[in-house]
Amino acid sequence: MKHLGKVAVLLGGDSSEREVSLLSGNEVYQGLLQAGVDAHLYDPQEQSLFDLKQQGFERVFIVLHGGAGEDGRVQAVLESMGLPYTGCGMLASGLGMDKLRSKMIWQAAGLPVPDFAVLQDDTDFDAVEVKLGLPMFVKPAAEGSSVGVVKVMEKGALAAVYQDLKQYRGAIIAETFIGGGEYTCGILGNEALPSIKIVPKTEFYDYEAKYFRDDTEYLCPADLSDADEALMRQLALQAFQVIGGRGWGRVDFLRGVDGRLYLLEINTVPGMTTHSLVPKAAAQTGRSFSQLCLEILEHATLG
Repeated sequence: MKHLGKVAVLLGGDSSEREVSLLSGNEVYQGLLQAGVDAHLYDPQEQSLFDLKQQGFERVFIVLHGGAGEDGRVQAVLESMGLPYTGCGMLASGLGMDKLRSKMIWQAAGLPVPDFAVLQDDTDFDAVEVKLGLPMFVKPAAEGSSVGVVKVMEKGALAAVYQDLKQYRGAIIAETFIGGGEYTCGILGNEALPSIKIVPKTEFYDYEAKYFRDDTEYLCPADLSDADEALMRQLALQAFQVIGGRGWGRVDFLRGVDGRLYLLEINTVPGMTTHSLVPKAAAQTGRSFSQLCLEILEHATLG
């Protein structure tokens, strides 16, 4: 193990995903301690990031979900201080957090995404319902962990859902329903991890199903043919690389009833709780949770 020095595990923060970040951060902290790393918990809501160097930290493991920890702002601060950190740089983080712009980039690169529309005050909501069909999903473009995601089932309901979601920052997007299943594929360095099929008992894989329910099924290996598994891993790496991703991340997919794969979104600071997906996939490759944490940390860099 190379010298990693004193490591700050950034957790908590002030985003809508603070609760999950505290869970993830504590798991990572324990995993790093088990690997022999000099790790310390550090909550930016309680201590300034600008004190990291003064306190002797040499490396940072970012486990801040959503908000400044995932949209590039924390990464920019760490860059300015010359502190190597885990995960994507500030540009890729910003793009990954913005579901609209990541979709637009993937579209431009010829990668498959579901049909979508950007909703605004003057949108013809009836026309969007006709174009995308029902049911459809509506979501804030700048939130994670399925915060604010609504499944619209009834004709004429889209306008009211849009008004409810305007409280969130960033664009609001509507997306056609893809009904063949939800999948995810973790990225570690230049490796795509085994895919996972997610089978929630809720209407869809929402915040509660992701972090707190025990009845969500995770199939790993997934139910894909060898060819489709290889394709999903290839698409995951392409989606990650085209936004400039590095270190680690997770790419979420939808599968059509015809078997076609669609990119849904990218997570540049995936969950690391007992329910989380990257640890489940890493376990299929023989990596323990502690080994996974150590490998992510060893990818920490600048630039």
